[in-house]
Amino acid sequence: MIGVQKNWRLSLLVVGLLVACTAVPATAQLLTYAESGTPEDPGLGLLQEDPHDIVYFTNGSGGGWAKVRLLAFREMPSAAARKGTLKFQILGIETDEFVAKWTDVERIDFWETRLEREVAERIAREDFVGAYPFLSVLIRDYPRRPGLKELRCDFLWRNAIQRARTDQRAESLAMLEELHRYDSRFKQSNVLKAISGITDGLMQAMVDESELDGAQQLLARLKDDYGDFDLTAITKWDDQFLKMALEKRSEAIAAVRAKDYRSARKLARESLYLKPDIENGQELVKKIDEIYPLITVGVLQAARKYDPVRMDNWAARRAGRLLYRNLFEIQGAAPEGGEYDFLFGTARTNPDRTELELVLDTNKLASPLNKIEIDVLADHLTKRALPESETYFSPWAAAVTGIGIESPERAKCVLRRPHVLPTCLLQLNVDASWFGGEKGGPTGDYFVDSVDEKETRFMLTEAARRANSDDSKPREIVEVRCESGSDAVSKLLSGEVDVLDQLFPADALALKQRREIKVVEYPLPTIHMLIPCSDHEFITDKNFRRALLYGINRDDILNGELLENKRFDGCRVLSGPFPAGLSQEDPLGYAYDASILPRPFEPSLAKLLVELSKNLKNAEAERKKEPPPKLRKIRLAFPADNLSRVACEAIKSQWQLIGLEVELVQLPIGETYPEPDTADLVYVSAAIWEPIIDARRLLGPNGLAKSEDQLVGLGLRRLEEALNWKEVRDRLLDLHAISHHELPVLPLWQMVESFAYRRSLSGMGNRIVSLYQNADNWRLDH
Repeated sequence: MIGVQKNWRLSLLVVGLLVACTAVPATAQLLTYAESGTPEDPGLGLLQEDPHDIVYFTNGSGGGWAKVRLLAFREMPSAAARKGTLKFQILGIETDEFVAKWTDVERIDFWETRLEREVAERIAREDFVGAYPFLSVLIRDYPRRPGLKELRCDFLWRNAIQRARTDQRAESLAMLEELHRYDSRFKQSNVLKAISGITDGLMQAMVDESELDGAQQLLARLKDDYGDFDLTAITKWDDQFLKMALEKRSEAIAAVRAKDYRSARKLARESLYLKPDIENGQELVKKIDEIYPLITVGVLQAARKYDPVRMDNWAARRAGRLLYRNLFEIQGAAPEGGEYDFLFGTARTNPDRTELELVLDTNKLASPLNKIEIDVLADHLTKRALPESETYFSPWAAAVTGIGIESPERAKCVLRRPHVLPTCLLQLNVDASWFGGEKGGPTGDYFVDSVDEKETRFMLTEAARRANSDDSKPREIVEVRCESGSDAVSKLLSGEVDVLDQLFPADALALKQRREIKVVEYPLPTIHMLIPCSDHEFITDKNFRRALLYGINRDDILNGELLENKRFDGCRVLSGPFPAGLSQEDPLGYAYDASILPRPFEPSLAKLLVELSKNLKNAEAERKKEPPPKLRKIRLAFPADNLSRVACEAIKSQWQLIGLEVELVQLPIGETYPEPDTADLVYVSAAIWEPIIDARRLLGPNGLAKSEDQLVGLGLRRLEEALNWKEVRDRLLDLHAISHHELPVLPLWQMVESFAYRRSLSGMGNRIVSLYQNADNWRLDH
């Protein structure tokens, strides 16, 4: 090995010979030294090289240059100090130390100086993307470098100007504000003038796009940050919002005089939103609410059917609670099944759970509910056990053996065998026909007044209004259909709606940060699944359904697409059709077998199972001497809401990767189950709140899945014969295992739902299973 040399050229000659002997290309050495010329400009590739200085030699010494390890000194010594020799190590030849006479050294290009030059040159030609990485290295490695502050300020200033020229207003404003925070004295008047100008254009664009919430937030922040600088844009837009608010307030007052309270309410709230401190703004809103209480609810799924116990239709469950009451209404989950309230009084079971006694107590009920008669109640209980009746429910028929009237206020149901929760079998809609009215007539406090594509209006019934002594109960509840989650949030923040009934999880997190908004989780989750709904030759095959499930990356869709990579307790992929509970201790998870893991995403196995299904179908057709079936496209239906659409678009793209042809079918507004022969699978968000009865409602021959599978049928029958909670749990776990194997439905995931409302609305409640569960108590406070 060569040691310290007196002549760096001689050393390089010997090193070159050694390198040649080891068959390394000579061109490789040109990257770190040369005997003439200058090094090539590597561009951004410079940052991939080890930090180094470049020593240039005089023409008198023969010229040339060398890339050397960073020298101990970081600026060129004075002429007087440059005596003797310079010792250095060339990149790639660190085992050798070289020397050169100082008189042979022309100059040294130091690493940090070169980085600064790269930044300055790129800024000068407006290559800010290229300048940024060099500037980042300087900030990281040389934070106290003289001139770095000016260089960084120049980068931010010129980049902001360039972005402003290309209408990137938001980005330009962000850079200008970063510049002002970093060095408030740098071209202060010019920077503040630019901030004002960019703000003006950005505010105008946001107002033109009706992004008023964002515009107001921006204006409020700028007022806090730059209130001492008297920016023209802040004054202008503060005045502009006041002007718009005054116009809305004048229109609201005119609408009050015309007794158009719906318009007055909307305009008054818009005025207050535009200028929260507008004179008498709160008083005007309060006055209108006192004259005509009205509450608007933003919904992602509009209702066209009304059924408070509809399992597969979120909107029908929600809105149905306004129109109808149930004989037994679920209030929440308890350690042993759900908690149910008897609409007309109290319900008791005897100690051995073989009798269910119903006692009427109608003193606190409003009309027409207070008109219930014991024989009418007994008649409806009987009809629920008769196969020819519209309200027939086979689990109730299997459970009850006799129904008797013991007094004008008391009825008794004798059960065939002990039942753990007989009240859950009687979630029966109570309509006006129970009281001599029209069949299907409402019995709740509201009726449907009008329906269009954007709004559904529910009006307070005259009977409910008479019963409301202080006239503070909402006269109207108006459901406003929102196009997307972001649209819904914008409406809530602007005051256009008072409540959002269903939130995207990420929106729920964001809204929790707003002081004027309250976000509450529903205590019971929804179970998302795909349900076969046609006689598609392949979907009827268990192997093919497994292929479909293996072909869906459920973790990726749930966590990436729906939860936006944020963590939400209780949201998880499922292996069966029952809820897993929100935690390990949650009693709602009594039907879920945690030892059965969800099938993973395995596209290669999915393809194999598709081919297996084809081969089996072909072999069967050949045996029957029939033409083999063709694998036709899969029609996947979904409700007209954003969450379902996002999930199904992701499922479609993943199925296409395993060679399947898929067509998406959006259902009409308010519909959640397709008409016959219009789809093969349907995406369903189901309320499986009481697995004891919901298992048949979902999996039975007359349920959503319409399963004729013998094992599923056996599991359902054994469940309904259970005598105690241990047997119920054991048989539900068996049914979970059967469903996992037979796949009558394709389980996807469990979602924790939440709602949000403005804090000016009271009486909502915190443990409600349905939005309108406490609608009787809703009041607008100011």
